[in-house]
Amino acid sequence: MANFSKIHVAQDARTELHDKLSLTGAEISVNHLPAGASVPFIHSHKNNEEIYVVLAGRGKAVVDGESVELASGDWIRISPAGQRQFFADEDSAISFACIQVKENSLEGYTMDDAIVQS
Repeated sequence: MANFSKIHVAQDARTELHDKLSLTGAEISVNHLPAGASVPFIHSHKNNEEIYVVLAGRGKAVVDGESVELASGDWIRISPAGQRQFFADEDSAISFACIQVKENSLEGYTMDDAIVQS
């Protein structure tokens, strides 16, 4: 059995990777909004923080009523309680990935968690 999973993500409106990659510690989605479109709901979470990366385009996130401009290369972390909604600019589509993980669950990272092979 391989120690990895690989898929190709098309330009669908939303692709959730949890089942497609057999993820066990995070949920990741890839999202595409056409120019002028928005996620059709405001949401928050009980336990999970979300980290978003803008892959292409421009838009904004509205978090707890505050508008945050977003462009390709931007990253934003939103705590579970943050009420959020995403919008594409009127003249630009936006593509972004969302990584959802349980807040305060990280016990080790980068070299703290690495086993270096010699």
